[in-house]
Amino acid sequence: MGTEAPEARRRNPWLVLAVLCASFFMTLLDTTIVTIAIPEMAEGLGASLDDILWFANAYMLVFAALLLLSGRLGDRFGAQRTFTAGLALFTVASAVCGIVDTPGQMIAARAVQGLGAAVMMPQTLALISAVFPAERRGAAFGVWSAVAGLATVAGPTVGGALVSGLDWRWIFFINVPIGVAALVGAFVVVPDVRTGQQTSLDLPGAVLSTAGLGLIVYGLIEGERYDWGTIESFLSIPLVLALGVALLGLFALHQRARQDRRPLVPFELFRSRGFTVSAALGAMLLFGSIGVLLPLTLYLQSALGLSAGEAGLALVPGPLVSLFVAPVAGNAVGRLGGRKILVPGLLVFGAGIALTAAMARADSSVWAIVPGQIVFGLGMGLVFAPTSTLAMQDIPPRLTGVASGMFTTFRQIGAVVGAAAVGALLQNRLAAEGVPEEVRQQAGRLSDAVYAEGLTDAVRYGLFLTVAVAVVAAALALLLPPPAPQPEPDAAAGPRAGADVAQAVD
Repeated sequence: MGTEAPEARRRNPWLVLAVLCASFFMTLLDTTIVTIAIPEMAEGLGASLDDILWFANAYMLVFAALLLLSGRLGDRFGAQRTFTAGLALFTVASAVCGIVDTPGQMIAARAVQGLGAAVMMPQTLALISAVFPAERRGAAFGVWSAVAGLATVAGPTVGGALVSGLDWRWIFFINVPIGVAALVGAFVVVPDVRTGQQTSLDLPGAVLSTAGLGLIVYGLIEGERYDWGTIESFLSIPLVLALGVALLGLFALHQRARQDRRPLVPFELFRSRGFTVSAALGAMLLFGSIGVLLPLTLYLQSALGLSAGEAGLALVPGPLVSLFVAPVAGNAVGRLGGRKILVPGLLVFGAGIALTAAMARADSSVWAIVPGQIVFGLGMGLVFAPTSTLAMQDIPPRLTGVASGMFTTFRQIGAVVGAAAVGALLQNRLAAEGVPEEVRQQAGRLSDAVYAEGLTDAVRYGLFLTVAVAVVAAALALLLPPPAPQPEPDAAAGPRAGADVAQAVD
């Protein structure tokens, strides 16, 4: 990892990991935390369902689109320096989110939050790779993935407690003291890791990728509103989607032409089958996780009439199970290989979602979905950690910054497309069930029985979409390479090697 790796290894790696986990826990938590506060935010800000979808997607869109560029920022300015800058911006934007008065202000503040998260996130994997020796990285990535998976699905749980006990604005204010504490920790314990290479920033590439992804997400979110047809004059939803795909195609061509000039996407990363397949699986996993949370939180509050706190508690079993399973799975992937863990794990992941969908009825008890959530959490714990470990294990040190940015980008693209696609499906199915437009656009709690039945049916469609994604992901996991053969231990060198490792991480 450049000339500064020995200095990094002299730091306590687990203390560094604790600071990193506290920081990115906040960023991933904020991808989902607004879902539980939908009724309260809608009432407090006068927001429609479209607005609420943008509260989530403005954050995730900027987060996903700028990760590639921020991976290069870490290579250029140092991972620790870039990490603290992103953390500071995220913390300030969180405070602003808590004081806004209109939907437009909230969307803008959430976009700035996403920028801070994008600058911060890629540096975490690069720093973990720098401070942990190879033999301990599996366990470290397991902890990282456990926290990441927990944060992704714990948003409704944490948000529910805050909304019920305080006010919806505290889902943002809570980030401020945590962010300040993490900033102090970042300055004190996180080493200044550098790759030793100068790199240029590909701003045209960043613009192309951001614009392309933004148009696709806009088309998915607003498609049902315009009946998937004309927006105004010659501008239509199909045209917006086509332009988004075309811009992403231009981005790919632009990156191909820059392969000898430090591109945002080094194509050599995809020579590693483990990285390529793991990145695609990461996107599908986040699609599935976000695709479960959005419809399920709407179902619990709007169909079953639960409070935010009650709905949050109903979602506790999944992340709780995942928290215990993920570190074990991350540590075992080196011995067993990706296929033996990920294929059954993804099938369990999908089975949990399917069971939840099967038990979700407008007149069901909240306890009916708990078994499905436990199975879902087990599957999530089995798959989140191994994908991170497999993605990074064969990456050379000079590419760890951009590789971590690329891997996280795939994950967040899966999240933003999942939220947009499932949101579009929900609106489409509500329309098909005969729920009027003015009722569909209300994001608060409604006691209308027709709405409850229609929403429940729409939720089931959304959940079964994520089941299909999980099955496809399980098939894709069969392409993972077999585990590398483990070297025979050298009895004579064993004590010396152990002493070297102990010295390196002391």
